[in-house]
Amino acid sequence: MSDWDAGLEDAEAGAVMRTVVRQLKLWREGAGLTQAQFGAAIGYGEDLVSAVERGRRIPRPEYLDAADEVLGAGGRIAAMKRDVAEVRYPKKVRDLKKLEADAIELCAYNNSVIHGLLQTEDYTRAIFNVRRPAFTEEEVEQQVAARLARQEILDPGAGRRVFSFVQCESTLRRPIGGRMVMRRQLERVLEVGRLRNVDFQVLPLDREENSGTDGSFRLLKLTDGATVAFSEAPLSSRVITNPKETTVLDIRYGVLRAQALSPRESLAFIEKVLGETET
Repeated sequence: MSDWDAGLEDAEAGAVMRTVVRQLKLWREGAGLTQAQFGAAIGYGEDLVSAVERGRRIPRPEYLDAADEVLGAGGRIAAMKRDVAEVRYPKKVRDLKKLEADAIELCAYNNSVIHGLLQTEDYTRAIFNVRRPAFTEEEVEQQVAARLARQEILDPGAGRRVFSFVQCESTLRRPIGGRMVMRRQLERVLEVGRLRNVDFQVLPLDREENSGTDGSFRLLKLTDGATVAFSEAPLSSRVITNPKETTVLDIRYGVLRAQALSPRESLAFIEKVLGETET
């Protein structure tokens, strides 16, 4: 459970964990069990039970399932698994995930790496492993889990949500993680690009015009009609809600789509790049 240390730096995460801790302790005491007895019953040590009840560790899903069964909670403890898993992720990731979940359309331009919603686990891990100053192994796993958790919104059955991705050709050719990792990543892009709710376009390097040289950004068009943008730079990220700024980025994204290959041409282009990796 080492990668579930509770680094609860924000009020929302702290409130969730205080509620979970309070319920776990009440159920244990109600059953007349000491921490040692409870730990033995669910297969964990007394020290870990103590760390969870003091809010020092975030209980894993299997911990909550075992507690639910041993304490006869009838699913009430197990029901907290989703909320507990969410607070494991950094606040900015949770905020972005909420915005993405509320969006009916997501548009993203990237010129450095493959967009996070399209990344394979190995590609994501390779990105975080080369960050400097270096992340600890636990921090890498936390970041990877957080990024992969956002990808569930791509499922066409998860809601009436459409996606548009424009990727600079350089992101398809930069061998992050090595050749085999990159091959699987390109295959993943092809898989997602063929989904009926996804348009994927490549902006080739030989284009004389590229309106995205200022950097990567994304637009999220929400269910209430509002548009928000998200930009990320070294050491900072920013959610943009000012209509004057989001309109500029909306126009820029439209131009980028016009400058890029069509979705059909783009999938053929990726197949070509994928074939080149075999040699």
